[in-house]
Amino acid sequence: MAEPSTEWRETIAPDEASRFADYAEQFVDMQKRKSAKYGNGRALHRKQLLALRASFEVLPDLPEYARHGLFARPGSYDAWVRLSNGGTDRARDATPDIRGFAIKVRGVQGAGALGKPTEAQDFLLINQEKFAFPKSDEFVGLVMAASKGNGALFGYLLRRYGLLGALKFMVKFAATLGRKFSGFATERMHSATPIACGPYAVRVRLLPAREKPLADASNDWAADFGRQLASAPLVHELQLQFFVDEQRTPIEDASVDWSEEVSPYVTVARLSIPQQSLDDAAAAALTKEVEQAVFDPWDALVEHRPLGDVMRARKAVYFASQQARGAA
Repeated sequence: MAEPSTEWRETIAPDEASRFADYAEQFVDMQKRKSAKYGNGRALHRKQLLALRASFEVLPDLPEYARHGLFARPGSYDAWVRLSNGGTDRARDATPDIRGFAIKVRGVQGAGALGKPTEAQDFLLINQEKFAFPKSDEFVGLVMAASKGNGALFGYLLRRYGLLGALKFMVKFAATLGRKFSGFATERMHSATPIACGPYAVRVRLLPAREKPLADASNDWAADFGRQLASAPLVHELQLQFFVDEQRTPIEDASVDWSEEVSPYVTVARLSIPQQSLDDAAAAALTKEVEQAVFDPWDALVEHRPLGDVMRARKAVYFASQQARGAA
């Protein structure tokens, strides 16, 4: 086990600003096409499955290196949770996809990562330990091609990687999307990319509230979560994993899984989702409010600003997407 280090660095390419602006335009164009088909919505994670009320408790007696920003002192906050499928379409829940578990910790006060005061700290988590690509360029190309159908996707892969490379990529990508997912109450969720924790850099993980999945969960993820919640409140632990060195815990290569043997996770907070109605007027109002709200890794305290190429690209793309759907 290595000690947490503050010697991390970001490497910003000279063309990033123009390249990220181009990514944003591509995502907005794609988002408009999908909104014409499905109604106004996000570019990614378009299908909201559930909106939930929760509480977020920062735990006492944390290690000194974890006590920054939101985790500087014990406290309790109201929170929203948005569960989603990650795709650009509103596909059936059984369709292979990335699953999203977004948390908005509300009532936070402090300087924000975007250079203005913030009242929230967002954590955007997925059911993957690491990002599919080292940097943002391959991801953008893949999403744009996939949004136009399988034929366009294969054509893009063929042009970029050649026949053998395209076939290898499709096998790998199918395995990623097709990875077994048991449900939002029973799976670990990850930031997959780093954020700051004061002078340190971390990745974030949310532990599952339940160990045992229920049958037929994949037919309706919201119903499955509701069944899990019906028996008792769901309590998840939020953990941080700290940067130790560039070789084993890189900042700019999002495709590397940070090993727990090198950098063990530290539990810093508890997310509690109380039992609540999912189908009354209050639930409908919350569903609408959460669907219209911004969930963005850059909606964060400056002590927790996002790090690395993928996160910097998300800054441009998410803002453009929010403007396009009238959320910013």
